[in-house]
Amino acid sequence: MQSAVYNTTGKEVRQVTLPDEVFGLHWNGDLVSQVVHSMTSNARDVIAHTKDRGDVSGGGKKPWKQKGTGRARHGSSRSPLWVGGGVAHGPRNEKNYNRKINKKMKAKALYTVLSKKLSDGEIIFVDALTFNTPKTKDAKAVVEALSGAHEAYKALATRRKNAAVIAISDKNEATEKSFANFSNMDVLEVRNMNVLDVLNSKYIIIENPDKALEFFMSKKLFKNKTTA
Repeated sequence: MQSAVYNTTGKEVRQVTLPDEVFGLHWNGDLVSQVVHSMTSNARDVIAHTKDRGDVSGGGKKPWKQKGTGRARHGSSRSPLWVGGGVAHGPRNEKNYNRKINKKMKAKALYTVLSKKLSDGEIIFVDALTFNTPKTKDAKAVVEALSGAHEAYKALATRRKNAAVIAISDKNEATEKSFANFSNMDVLEVRNMNVLDVLNSKYIIIENPDKALEFFMSKKLFKNKTTA
């Protein structure tokens, strides 16, 4: 499988060979959904917390005697039946929402979404994406050049939200600062990319595709793979 690689002026400079194990997978919605729900659950901040009848103050004395008053029997004003009493079955901040995600599942879900993005023409490979000094003006010129490189990329420069994730091969402070003023784009290293990053953006810009592919193929998903 071949794909075009562009430079920062939007000109195609070469072709890159993409492995089917990463960019040629069939869509698996069940796998992607399971991984996404697990990741969002693990990132959940447990804030909501209610007091049960053992946490509220007061209510140590029986409100009235058990019999003879004509009223319903009650043992404590801390009961959930009383205003100001404890809450029955309310949310508690000690609840654990963490879910275990198998490493191979996580990797395959990422590659499944990358395969879908590639087939939809939403992955852009850039030969190099470096700036001598951080300049928003230079970053904007690159975005406009890439959006004009192909008909499928035209929304890159016009989309107001979640336009793209820019995956760079190594940490580059100048590149990160150049795109810092773009509210519709995020810059991260390829090694930190996950399925949520890919799904939440329209386009994926992968810088230095040779090094990115080397990282993708080194994941545990492909280790100890036997051949016939």
